[in-house]
This record gives sequence, C-alpha cells and structure tokens, in this order.
Amino acid sequence: MTGGEDQTETSFRITRPQLAVAGGLSLALVALFVATMPFARLPTHNTEILVPAYAAATFVLEAMTAALLFALYSARRYLPLLFLASGYLFGALMLAPWALTFPGVFTGFDMEAGLQVTAAFGLLRRLAFPLFVLAFALAPRREIATNASLVAISVCIGATVLIEATLYFRDALPPLMRDGRQVNLLWQVVPALAMGLYAVDIALLLWLRRSALSLWVCIVLFSLGIELLLISYLGGGTRLSVGWWAGRIYGLLAMSIILLVLIAQTTLVHIRLARTVAAELRSREKRLTAMEALSASIAHEINQPLASMVTNADAALRWLSKAEPRIDKAELALRRIVEDGHRANGVVAGIRTMFTKGTRERAELDLAAIVARAAGEAGRDARHYGVEIAVEGEREVPPVIGNAVQLHHVLRNLIENAVDAVRAAPLRARRVTVRLSQEAHGEVHVGVADTGAGIAAEVAERLFDPFVTTKPGGMGMGLMFCRAVVEAHGGSIWTSANTPHGAIFHFSLPVAILSVADAQARSGVEEKAR
Repeated sequence: MTGGEDQTETSFRITRPQLAVAGGLSLALVALFVATMPFARLPTHNTEILVPAYAAATFVLEAMTAALLFALYSARRYLPLLFLASGYLFGALMLAPWALTFPGVFTGFDMEAGLQVTAAFGLLRRLAFPLFVLAFALAPRREIATNASLVAISVCIGATVLIEATLYFRDALPPLMRDGRQVNLLWQVVPALAMGLYAVDIALLLWLRRSALSLWVCIVLFSLGIELLLISYLGGGTRLSVGWWAGRIYGLLAMSIILLVLIAQTTLVHIRLARTVAAELRSREKRLTAMEALSASIAHEINQPLASMVTNADAALRWLSKAEPRIDKAELALRRIVEDGHRANGVVAGIRTMFTKGTRERAELDLAAIVARAAGEAGRDARHYGVEIAVEGEREVPPVIGNAVQLHHVLRNLIENAVDAVRAAPLRARRVTVRLSQEAHGEVHVGVADTGAGIAAEVAERLFDPFVTTKPGGMGMGLMFCRAVVEAHGGSIWTSANTPHGAIFHFSLPVAILSVADAQARSGVEEKAR
C-alpha cells in the first residue's frame, strides 16, 4: 500500500463515536420500519403531485454527494472513490426521466411515454447503484491518475444513451407493470436481485473494513434494503401506497447519509487546518518575539561599551589637543578604549552562549573579584556625574559555578541602572552600594542599592519582562538579560525597596560545592533561559 492510500485510510478511519452513531441510526431505521409495517398496504389518494418534489430532493442530494466524492477523488486519486462517485451520479441522472415519465404526474405536458418506461428507469437505478458499490468494495486500494471530470462526462453520456435507448425501444420493454399502480410478477425479480446485491456489498464492505466511509455506505445499503422491503413486499408493490411513500422517505434519508458524512468530515478537516494555522502563527510570533528580544538584548549590551569608548576617545582627543599634550592621560584613555572593545566582544560571546545550544563555558569563579572589577569599571564613568560606587560586605565568599563574562555583564547592568537612577533623582546623597554576602543555605547573595526615586508598584511586578523599562530612552532588555543569566546559573533575582529612598536589586547564586548538574536541577529553568 502506498503512502497516499495510508493517508486516505486514516482520513476515514472508523472511530467509536461513528460506530455508536451508525448503530443508533440503524436501530432508529428498524424502529420506523416496524412502526410502518401495519399501514404499508393502505393506498393514498392524489399524492402524485409529491413525486416531482421527491425526485428533485433526491436528485439534489445525489448530485451533491457525487460532486463531493469526485472532488475528494481529485485530491486523493483513490480509485474506489471514483466508482462510488459514479454510482451516485448515475442514480441522480436516472431520476429525471423516472419522474418525467411517472404515470399521472405530467399528463398536461404530453409526457406519457408508456406503461413500462418508468419501471425500466426504476430498474436501471435500482440495480446500477449496488453494482457501483460492488466496484467500490472490490477496487484495488491504490492511487490512479484519472481525470474525474472525464469520468463524470462518460457517466453522463452513458446515462443519456440508456435513457434514449429506453425511450426509443419502449414498446419492446418487458411487462414489468400491470397498470399505473400494480406491478407484474416479473417485477419481483428486481427487488430480489437488488436485495441480494445489497447483502453481498454489505458483507464485502464489513469484511474488508477499509474505512469509516465503507461503514456509512453499509448504512446506506441497509436503508435501501428497508426501502425495498416496504415498497415491493410489505406494500405489495403498489405505487403511491403508504408503504411505497415510506420506502421513498427511507431512500431519501439513505441518499443524504454520505453527503452529511462528507460535509462533517470536510468541516473537521477545516477546523483542524484552522487550528494548525493558528498554532503556526503563534509559533511564528513567538519566534519573532524571541528574535526581537535577542536583537534588542545585543543592542542594549553593546551600547554600553560603545558609549564608553566614545567618551574615552573624546577625552583622549582633548588631552592631545592641549597646548602641552598630556600623553599619559591620552594613553590611559586609549587603554580604556581597548578594554571596552574587549568588553564588547565579550558581550557578544556571552549572549551567543545564552541563546544557542551547545557547550557553555562554566568554571569556578570568585564572585567577589567579579563584583570588584565591575564596580571599578562602572565607577570611572560614574565619577563624571558625581555618583559614588561602594562595595561592602564580605570580601571573601565561596566560589560559584558560572560564566565570568555573563555574570560580569549582569553586575555592570545592575550597577549602571543604579547610577542612572541616582542621576535622575533630586539632589541627595548620590551613592550606589554593592553588598556581597554568603547566605546560610549555601548561596552567595549580591545586592545593588541606589538612592534614586525607587520603583513604582505597578511596574515592579513586570520589571524583568521584555521591553519593560522605567527609563525614557530605555529598551527594556537589560533586566530581562540579567534574569535569563542568573536563572541559567541556577540562581534567582528580585527587587525590593531601599530605605529611605531608592531600590535594591538582589540576586543569589549557588556556591561551587554544588555541582553544575545540581545547580541546574535546583533552578529547573536553564533550558527556558536558552
């Protein structure tokens, strides 16, 4: 079996709800059949006017079912579908001449074609459909590249030829009807043969058990069998009797089953497709957001060393442009430019290790040394604004496991944010304090306190989310970057109010006595930070 066949089989696989619905429908058909039995032979009067309405409704149902089946075949190229679609199309084409030649219906239009013509069209319709279903059941389960429209045209041409031949040779037709309402004994062969074909088709379909479509075709054949029982046996073969009309109603219901199944299946496919498209759009939006966050994070982190490089370059130019150039001062500014260049390179390398899979460079780190270096670097720029940076607390703490570049930039972010907060605050003590301490539960704690205006309550809960900032020109990526790094190292980060003014940003990391694996298990969020 090819991949296309497997796809078709799974598209119409039998499910328990379908079995339940099919069983319930069969029981309902049997119940209605039993309820109709006592009245089957009662004649009706002046009901010929309903025949065109019945024929039109059945024609629409069968034509729509054929169209959907041909469309499904065009998409799947599944051979059995071609035979089933042809059966419905042929049955629909036989309905028009059957209704037009029905005795007593179109008498005013000179449509009398003879006593046997209507029965002949009924015979063709009654026996052709189970033969097409037999082809549907026995057709090899493979794809075949046949144009569905050409097959439909061929069926139409064949049906037209049969209609013309029947009308042309109407005088040579076998005596199937005794009069306009009663059948001859010869007609009894037709329902018996049709019932036999129905039974064979049902047995083959249930034995092969190809798909849910086969199950519903069995229900159609079962309904058509009840129709024949009511029309030809319980109704005595009398046209327009209660049993005859009840049988026609069964036939009308039978012809609507596959149409409803196809519509339901198509609706489910469209629902699944809509859900898939919506999920893909959500996934795409998440990827775009992640890319935006990455780009903004890189821009944010690179901006700091670049700004420092520009400041030092301006200072070097000023020292060199004096009447007596200060070579020593210019050299010091140029060395800072080199340091900032290396820092920018380290920023890119650190962000790349955060947002890509693979080996991360982790080692035992002296967090106190990283704090001192970050505070010293930030202090050179902070002095220009009259801001003092002080390091307090324990000078020696246990080592931590981590990436030195990433942790260094976390500290630089927090310290520079604190400096900006102090600069924007009213004149008061311009001080940023970095406190380092060892916690009792095996963690090293770092706190960065400022004397700025503090953090508004409505912003505090979202402060570490992407694109959330309290700065007029901020991008809202620095604190998100800090949280991603700290949580990737198995730690946590949070904020609190400083007394009497300002805010404190805290983060803690597990000490190196824990292995890297233990630290990752402790946080459980390293993969999320990636």
